[in-house]
Amino acid sequence: MRAGSTGDVVRLLDEMTDGERRACFPELQLLRKELRADLWSGAARRACPALQVAGAGCQTGAAAVATWLSANDMRWWQAASEVLLDVLGDRDPTWLADLAHRLAGRPMTARVPYALMAGLVRLSGCAVPTTEAYVHGWLQDIGSIWPTGDTVTDRLRKDPHLAELVAALFETRDVGGWLGWPDEGPNSWTYALPQLTREGRLDRVAVVDACVARLLRGGRPADQRAFLKLLTALDLGPDEQRARIADWIALCSDAPSTVAAHAQSVLGTLALDGELAVRDLAEASVAVLFRSEKKLVRAQLVLLGKILGRDPSGADELLPAVAQAFGHDDTDTQKRALKLVERHLGDLDTLGDSARVRAELVDATTQLSPGLRQRAEQLLDVAPQEPVHDAHTVHEEVLPPAPRPTRLAPAPRSAAELAEEVGALLAADGDVSAFERALDGLVRHAHQDSAGLIDALRPVVARCWWYEPDQLYIGKDNFFRESPHGLEVVLAALFDEVSTETLHRAVSRGSTYGHCPHSGLSRAVEARLWEAAYRIRTQPLPFLLATPTWSTGLLEPDELIARLDAYNKMGVRPGPADLAQALLRVRRDDRAAAEDAARAARKMGTAEADRLARWLTTAEPSPSTRRRTSGPRILLEFGEVPVRHADFPPEFRHLWQPVSFFTNRWHCRHWDESERQHWTAVVPGRPELVAGRLLRDISTVAVDDSRGGTAVLPALAEAHGEPGEAVHLGVAYGLGARHPEDRLAAVDALLVLAARGRLDADRLAADLGELMQSGAVKPLRLAEAIRTAAATGAYATLWSVLRGTLPILLAPLAADGAVKPVRGLGDLLAVAAECAERSGARGDLPHLGRTADRRGSSRLVTEARRLRDALGQGAMEPGGDGERAA
Repeated sequence: MRAGSTGDVVRLLDEMTDGERRACFPELQLLRKELRADLWSGAARRACPALQVAGAGCQTGAAAVATWLSANDMRWWQAASEVLLDVLGDRDPTWLADLAHRLAGRPMTARVPYALMAGLVRLSGCAVPTTEAYVHGWLQDIGSIWPTGDTVTDRLRKDPHLAELVAALFETRDVGGWLGWPDEGPNSWTYALPQLTREGRLDRVAVVDACVARLLRGGRPADQRAFLKLLTALDLGPDEQRARIADWIALCSDAPSTVAAHAQSVLGTLALDGELAVRDLAEASVAVLFRSEKKLVRAQLVLLGKILGRDPSGADELLPAVAQAFGHDDTDTQKRALKLVERHLGDLDTLGDSARVRAELVDATTQLSPGLRQRAEQLLDVAPQEPVHDAHTVHEEVLPPAPRPTRLAPAPRSAAELAEEVGALLAADGDVSAFERALDGLVRHAHQDSAGLIDALRPVVARCWWYEPDQLYIGKDNFFRESPHGLEVVLAALFDEVSTETLHRAVSRGSTYGHCPHSGLSRAVEARLWEAAYRIRTQPLPFLLATPTWSTGLLEPDELIARLDAYNKMGVRPGPADLAQALLRVRRDDRAAAEDAARAARKMGTAEADRLARWLTTAEPSPSTRRRTSGPRILLEFGEVPVRHADFPPEFRHLWQPVSFFTNRWHCRHWDESERQHWTAVVPGRPELVAGRLLRDISTVAVDDSRGGTAVLPALAEAHGEPGEAVHLGVAYGLGARHPEDRLAAVDALLVLAARGRLDADRLAADLGELMQSGAVKPLRLAEAIRTAAATGAYATLWSVLRGTLPILLAPLAADGAVKPVRGLGDLLAVAAECAERSGARGDLPHLGRTADRRGSSRLVTEARRLRDALGQGAMEPGGDGERAA
């Protein structure tokens, strides 16, 4: 085996009895343990395949052999499946069947070869497994047509288990990548499966039903695309389509847009051919018109218009369905639906139940935008249900309650409770409060009873890779020398899994990474964690000084003074990083309270208390800023902040160094979003300092279509302290983000700023206008974000922003009528009109009149006229400029 002579191993196994084989197994285990110490060595690569064969041959239980063959350390250097089948082939067929199903039941990460599983099925004659691992292996094996030269269709024809495995295919996850490639031809699955149904080798009804059921069940986009393509390739006939009307309606309601569009087209064809009952069409229409995709909604309205134009007798069932679109976010869609109701409202007079239908339509008009609602109320001859806004109408703005900071609960008193909280943090990153409580709890319990703490934490750290006894891939000390990895370095120090020398080097030298805009914040967090781990190993602290009082990260001065006094009485030397972090967190905005606390600190007579007194009585100056552009980006550069550096260790001095996105490196290792949630608590009360260092990262969500960069914006909006240019610029980028979840984070930040009375609408409006002019923010994305924010009821807040943004975009159109408007400006005007209508805004908007008086009926012109009417500007006189100051 050490020589890698697999053939000799097979020969020796053939000459041995079962008893002799079992007697050899303990030595095989010893060799396996030896090789596992360095799986990437040449010796391991040579010996592991032969060792796998020997272990499979020297065990008699199917369960033991399955465990041996699928072990983690066996997956990298495996023996050929033909050799393993030769060694195992003389076993009883029942035993082979048991082994085949056990191997097929292993997760795909075990990388059990399909050839081995299929060979065992062939030798045993058992039923074919239909597990995820087996079906994926079968897919890959059938799709690998190059060695044989035949096609996927040919190979499927020869498969003895075709029906069973095709049926399992529709029940298996993540198969879209194999089904969707290649796109077409005899080597594609979307050609082969329909062809086999035509040949009668597969039951067509079963395949169609399974495909539709898979689409109904949902799944990953790649799977949905592949099964939709297969369903399209099956080319269902009219009878097959009629038999599944309920399925098409369900797909219209809940499926992804591409699948829903296919179901919609099928139902549309049936409806136009007179093969779909009016009630079914109404049910499908309600499902489609409830969706947010404008393309689907408009296509359904067009279909309903055609059906009602052909046969008005279905108006009593179809018009209430049309009214479902009255609640759509897009006002243009609302207008299309209202026009359709206007066109066919008279058809109700010939029907017996017209009063009921009119009552339903009246109820639905409450969902329309104010301008359209008045038109609908006139159409239906009902009294207005809400007063029309006039100059004396007061709009009641709806904003979320301003977030209030909460006090941190004390650290868990028992080691068992602390272990639970630490386990939760390791499984999913918690907020600052949970992290700080857990860190302080680890320090406290390590000082009081380290043995009891270790016993309580042992089940928690058992899941950590560095706690494994035979760790193979990377040195633990190197891992923690590069980064503390949150609480893990403290836990590793408790369990003696990182050396004291490594911790001392990290504490004395700090981070080894180069300077980037984030380094000041990250180095402060890392220095404190390394120091806590080192002190646990050398001089345990009774508690931490820097544990904040509030969830925002602020620390009350009297609490810090009490902690320093306790340290002094116990003769404990504070950790430099912990003390520095405590100084940065101590509250200083109440000058009178800060002066009182400084006097109390001076009375203590210690060096640390004197540092606190100096810090409390010194106002930190704001850094100078400079606005710079880089391509479409607008960024800020910060000058150096003059502070007394002697009061802070070297790792903290980076916080006050200049930040330039043109000289500092910005490609760095700080890509993990979970790290950034702690940065706002490094310097609580200074959101600008954090936002300025993250501005480049935030801008990527709009400029580079990246994901996740805006997660920090709500925390910056909630932070104690005054938000300035950097925070507002970050929100502007977030509102133009590519991905909806990033836009939602920016919307949250905007609403929080407004609720706290700290939103500078003029500043945000100017930033948005400038970013849209440069192309960094697209109006269509901004319109979606504003629409989401306005849906909460903050119409006046959003109008205050749009009022300053729109003139910047409309100015070029007013100056030159031939200028082509930017894409999405019509959508932005529609949202602005909605906000103006609902908030009762009045007054002139620069350049709006000239845009509204442009020729044509484009979305831009239509919405500009609607906004002009909402603001009460009136039409522009011919030859006049119509542009009065707002």
